[in-house]
Amino acid sequence: MSDAGEQRESMEYDVVIVGAGPAGLAAAIRLKQRAEEAGSELNVAVLEKGSEVGAHILSGAVIDPKAMNELLPNWLEDGCPLNTPVKQDKFFVMGEAGSLAIPNFIMPPLMNNHGNYVGSLGDMCRWLAEQAENLGVEVYPGFAAGELIEEDGVICGVATEPFGVGKNGEKKDSYQPPMELRGKYVLLGEGVRGSLSKSVIKRYGLDEGKEPSKFGIGLKELWRVAEGKHQPGHVQHSFGWPLKSDTGGGSFIYHFGSDENRYVYVGFVVHLNYKNPYLNPFQEFQRFKTHPDVKELLEGGERISYGARAITEGGYQSVPKLAFPGGALIGCSAGLVNLPRIKGSHNAMKTGMMAAEAAFDAIAEGRAGDELAAYQDAYETSWVAKDLKKVRNVKPLWSKFGLVGGVTLGGIDMWTNTLLGFSVFGTMKHGKTDAACTEPESKHKPIVYPKPDGVFSFDRLSSVFISNTNHEEDQPSHLKLRDPDYPEETEMPVYAGPSQRYCPAGVYEYVEGDPKRFQINAQNCVHCKTCDIKDPEQVIYWTTPEGGGGPNYPNM
Repeated sequence: MSDAGEQRESMEYDVVIVGAGPAGLAAAIRLKQRAEEAGSELNVAVLEKGSEVGAHILSGAVIDPKAMNELLPNWLEDGCPLNTPVKQDKFFVMGEAGSLAIPNFIMPPLMNNHGNYVGSLGDMCRWLAEQAENLGVEVYPGFAAGELIEEDGVICGVATEPFGVGKNGEKKDSYQPPMELRGKYVLLGEGVRGSLSKSVIKRYGLDEGKEPSKFGIGLKELWRVAEGKHQPGHVQHSFGWPLKSDTGGGSFIYHFGSDENRYVYVGFVVHLNYKNPYLNPFQEFQRFKTHPDVKELLEGGERISYGARAITEGGYQSVPKLAFPGGALIGCSAGLVNLPRIKGSHNAMKTGMMAAEAAFDAIAEGRAGDELAAYQDAYETSWVAKDLKKVRNVKPLWSKFGLVGGVTLGGIDMWTNTLLGFSVFGTMKHGKTDAACTEPESKHKPIVYPKPDGVFSFDRLSSVFISNTNHEEDQPSHLKLRDPDYPEETEMPVYAGPSQRYCPAGVYEYVEGDPKRFQINAQNCVHCKTCDIKDPEQVIYWTTPEGGGGPNYPNM
């Protein structure tokens, strides 16, 4: 680890952005566009912990181009790799042996996907990074921002994680100390449950008066399907089997690509406020693929890649204050996913653009290190906030009334918000955190899952392998325990060790012995951060590893 007093190299910028996702790259592009329009110079840096831009990006993805149209109006002509428009939009309720189609006219207009595009959000971010670099943005992949730099109560930069630190904290021959990137403003676009974002929310009380953040875990596979089964532009969403009524979640199947690359995304989302500690989201996803309808699609196909990540689900009432002294939260760092639409990239991009506008104007006025109040004001009157407000009760209604009652009432609520501009429910509360929703194992029975068949369903380790996940093994574990005795003394005896089930990558396991020994396989981590969210006592927490580690998602 680095020494507090060691000499660090420092680089000065006007704006430092953490995270090369849709929000961070949109912010960088808009900053440089404004500078170009004003005929001024502006130095912008983007830090990305993945080995390359897009390496850690995982989304559905059916992408609403609304923000892209504002940022880069000629994006389609200029080669953005979103070239499969939605042609068919289907909704189903799944039962174990079949499915029931929901007529599209029942669905609120905001659920209509026509005009959207199916594609890889990772590839889209790679393209956005090229546009940013063409404008003069400095993009640094492989550098993880691990520390906020605060002076006199103001965030004035970030420091990267050091390289070359051994497992026991010793400096190896390859050691490189942290590098400081300082800016007049720092924009945090780390994505879901970012460690710096968590820190700044707590430090400045940005969530005071807000509902707890809520999350889901999204699991996704990329398949190449057999000839005759590919329908480019076909978008399908479902809920129901294999999840029980009291467990929220659903699935998605998206077709894109060409006659040669007959790509289909198959995904599954489980809301993390489930009660049963024996539930295993990864296994529920594998069970889903054995449904007759899904099995028929995948038969004769090939699984190409796998990934998982947490999804923000708190929505409107959980969005924290966005500005803090010296910077702002953008994108999923603030929790801007529209849950029923399973979409957030357009909202992320728009908030990045709004924060960029506020930061540019502030710098042009000679300001630095203050709160970007103009960004907060812009958000509150933006289509992002209006988008989230319309669906604010979908999650709490589902949580309170289960699948049938919750989805029905949620649909009615979206219609009244759309047609009448108000909700009969007002703004509902979420109540507990997802961690606090986990109940002791004494209240539940174990769930027996079928063994993987290696054709449609698979085990976690073979899945992690095709996510191209890798970490330097000789480094400190980035997965920490606030109490080293917690797993054996509390997590296992009280909750039956749910970490070995909620983790989609097999990071946590109890090794056989008397007693069983808790083991963390940090090298398997796909950076989904579910452990940081779902651990019942919040003893396990996620930090950034050495830059460049983690998954390397292709076409995801």
